[in-house]
Amino acid sequence: MKRKALLAVLPLVFGSAAVLTQSSAGGGAVAVDGPSTYVGTTTVETKGTPSRSDGDLWPSCWAGNGNLYAANGDGKGFSLDQEFADIAVNEIKGDPGSLSGTTIARGDQVGSIWSGTGYNRKPTGMVCVGDTMYLAVQDLALDFNDVPAATILKSTDHGRTWSWDKRKPMFADHVFTTIWFADHGKGGAAAPDGYVYAYGLDGNWRDSFDDTVADPQDVFMARVPKAKVQDRGAWEFFAGSNDRGRPEWSGKVADRRPVLTDQRRLYAQTYGTNASNLSVISQGGVTYLPQQKRYVYTSWTEYTFEFYESPTPWGPWKHFLSKDFSGYPWSTSKYGGYGVTIPSKFVQPDGKTMYLQANVCPCGGGGIGTSVYNFNLRKMVLTPSSSAPATDLPSNANLAAPSTGAVAISKSSQSGSLATLNDGATTGSESDFDDEVKGASWWGYTWPAKHKVNRVDFSSGAVSAQGGFFTGRPRVQVKQNGAWVEVGAQTVSPAYPGDASAGAHTTYTLTFRPVETDGVRVIGLPGGTRSFSTVSEVAVRYAAQLADGGFEGTGGGKAAWSFEGGAFNGVDRGLGFAHSGANNGWIRTSGTGWSALTQKVPVTPGAQYTFGSWINASANLPAGGGRFGVRLGADGSQVLGEKTFGASTGYVHHEVPVTIPAGVHEVTVYAGFTAPGVDTFIQVDDFTVS
Repeated sequence: MKRKALLAVLPLVFGSAAVLTQSSAGGGAVAVDGPSTYVGTTTVETKGTPSRSDGDLWPSCWAGNGNLYAANGDGKGFSLDQEFADIAVNEIKGDPGSLSGTTIARGDQVGSIWSGTGYNRKPTGMVCVGDTMYLAVQDLALDFNDVPAATILKSTDHGRTWSWDKRKPMFADHVFTTIWFADHGKGGAAAPDGYVYAYGLDGNWRDSFDDTVADPQDVFMARVPKAKVQDRGAWEFFAGSNDRGRPEWSGKVADRRPVLTDQRRLYAQTYGTNASNLSVISQGGVTYLPQQKRYVYTSWTEYTFEFYESPTPWGPWKHFLSKDFSGYPWSTSKYGGYGVTIPSKFVQPDGKTMYLQANVCPCGGGGIGTSVYNFNLRKMVLTPSSSAPATDLPSNANLAAPSTGAVAISKSSQSGSLATLNDGATTGSESDFDDEVKGASWWGYTWPAKHKVNRVDFSSGAVSAQGGFFTGRPRVQVKQNGAWVEVGAQTVSPAYPGDASAGAHTTYTLTFRPVETDGVRVIGLPGGTRSFSTVSEVAVRYAAQLADGGFEGTGGGKAAWSFEGGAFNGVDRGLGFAHSGANNGWIRTSGTGWSALTQKVPVTPGAQYTFGSWINASANLPAGGGRFGVRLGADGSQVLGEKTFGASTGYVHHEVPVTIPAGVHEVTVYAGFTAPGVDTFIQVDDFTVS
């Protein structure tokens, strides 16, 4: 609908008392059935392709005759020579980029207004059963914050005329009054049974900008036999699941239970007067993708599109993407919208490529223009994840190169493009400035298949007092079972200062133990007076390297290292004993027997490597009592190369060159000694592989 700028002015607190919260995909309480493990990657165009039409909302269905039918609020529909109406129905032909349409019904031909003055009719959902169409219409207050009633209309002549019970609405008292339907393709041919499935919100149709109004956080569900959609007594509501996980249904609306609850709040606080503290459940659509055997629910906030998937109409629903378009003002290169749906007619034969319909809101200006409310499509590609194990071999190749299928991700993007992340240059700059007082900022990738990774080269973009850097040390997270988790034993080189002195176009290398994952990102607390970070390049590698070879990793510990033997061992932290940096590892004992620090290192068969270390040994270590080397085998018993050492008066550099045998993908590096029965120690630092 053509609405005013929906803005809420909230008090802002600056300085040490500012409350910083995670937002979007970075965190928050997602009270759904966990993150999605089904979806591998998702791309969504940052702007849509408008059609010659006027209006908003645009719920649609694909009829048996092959045409798409869509209803709009507040506009002229596809017949721009007609007068403005609060509701209209349109017949749409063609494909994305070449659409044409005609307005076929409007105004009083389409539904009743049940709540008197101060309310308009608004379409919220549409479904085709063969060539019979049903349209859900609600009463919406002119201030957008009250939805007391809704009813279902029927057309048997492709939308030209509509019938409904004119005595009373089907739904009243703000219960199940925002309704949309599961889209099961052309004429509903892909429906699993003889029912029409409907979804509903109690009351309002969107995230609320008025704290006095209850926010929709629950999606409810109902089913009704296809021949009885207008028979209110035939409706059954989802009332929970039984012990076998099967849905239970009740004819009483009071027995309804949500199929999806999401209590996240996005943009909890902003610097300006833009909308904030946004709930994520809104009027959208549910579309079945038969090739993927998945249902997708599309929701939205003022600045994001929200996506959920499920194998059945009733769940379990799992969140898989927040597409963040940033705060206002939007521009001609990127903008979000509302009333997000996926018309099944435009799902392509590969089952992965589809088109989102989203009404573009002009609230932020930014040069989009004034005639922006229209049937507006943008491409989305949803690729399932692969369960196959990673097959990477160590190399210097960038696993985020465009040819790998990597999809760049970030909290948001000021320009709307993340192409700079893997364009091979470190001279560009992309920002996630979005007017939010952010608690997290990240840059990285997801893949449809798993990769082994152990290194990220992060290059900064432009830096200013307003932002462009991380406060404190950035960290690496990887995607495991759909969730983002911290990797252990992280090191960053050079040391990250945690303020603007991090510098522009500077590369920081973050290393960690190898992990198999389908996503990786660099994340941290954005700095500056406007809470944002910048990036010019993010490269991801699976390298032949030791993790935390200098013992400077996360927490200052030896998490990357294993230990064998009975001696005491640990890390000297800032004691002045290191060869370089602040820390070093150590082993010490008055006993006897072999003790060593060890670490498994990925390698490539046939490759030649040189392993190095710096070791300082106490005066009573006999010559040849210490050993630094590389070994093979599941138990590490087969020595590939080794160098012995004894007492020293300081750090001595040791090198072991090796050639990796065929079929070997991992070796064990070790440094230790056989204790002589008197107090003996070694200090180790700066392990390398070249």
